[in-house]
Amino acid sequence: MIVFHDPSEVPTGFGPSVVAIGKFDGVHSGHRAVVARARIEAEGTGARVVAVTFDRNPLSFLRPELCPQPLSSLDQKIDLLAGEGVDAVLVLAFDADLAAVPARAFVERFLVEALGATTVMVGDDFRFGRGGEGDPDLLRELGRERGFSVDVVGDVQGAGRRVSSTWVRSLLEAGDVEGAGRLLGRPHTMRGEVVHGLKRGRELGFPTANLSTDAEGFIPADGVYAGWLVDQGPVDAPSRAVTKYPAAISVGTNPTFDDVPVRQVEAYVLDETSLDLYGHRVEVQFTHRVRGMVAFEGIEPLRVQMADDVDRVRKALAG
Repeated sequence: MIVFHDPSEVPTGFGPSVVAIGKFDGVHSGHRAVVARARIEAEGTGARVVAVTFDRNPLSFLRPELCPQPLSSLDQKIDLLAGEGVDAVLVLAFDADLAAVPARAFVERFLVEALGATTVMVGDDFRFGRGGEGDPDLLRELGRERGFSVDVVGDVQGAGRRVSSTWVRSLLEAGDVEGAGRLLGRPHTMRGEVVHGLKRGRELGFPTANLSTDAEGFIPADGVYAGWLVDQGPVDAPSRAVTKYPAAISVGTNPTFDDVPVRQVEAYVLDETSLDLYGHRVEVQFTHRVRGMVAFEGIEPLRVQMADDVDRVRKALAG
């Protein structure tokens, strides 16, 4: 997949293209439905499927006090879109210059001149251009002038409500990674470099891989989870052999010892006590919640609980 970070990077004559526009935070099932429609539209026409998105949530610039924490990093989003069969992504830097672009100029510059759009797909709440002046009706009007069609994709529904990044986020905040996974269509993931921690897990017989504090992805509620650790190899390796391990995942500040200043994500690979992942890039996939985070009165009760956690994780992954 090709990634453009500015329309000037798009080669002359790049189109025709079927363009899907959105924030694509988390690339949940609603986003995937839009991309699937775009792929069907492009099939057999020679058009490329292009996702137009932003380097950040526009609210982080327009109304930072209202901006939620993202479900996925920009790199994660790009990788997820690639996995859905998108041919190219145009990432627009949402800054003062972009916020000031009038709706008509947005269409001319990005959709027509850069991408040669033949079809543009958006959600029914799509807004674009300076002050949010553009909506799907204006987009259709401009499309008639400039020779592209507009497909407004309806919401994907689940349990009687619209699937959204907000809903996924609320489930993760409650620790419901299974519910979030259903909306995403895959397990929620975080990824980052494995770094040295306090090595308490090793002392207790359950050595963990600690993700760096700048790990990508939304951190679920504190607790213990079942899931998978995907080892992508050393961070500086030119190519990475991927290995997937079953894992018990802990999220929180280690309240038994009360000496961890920030929330951390660490994963114990089941039945592995000598695995060296330091300096490796890993992905942690959350599939089931095992329990909430509690403080124990001493090391031995904690050790007993961790053994029980591992048994429950094993059963959850086997079921």
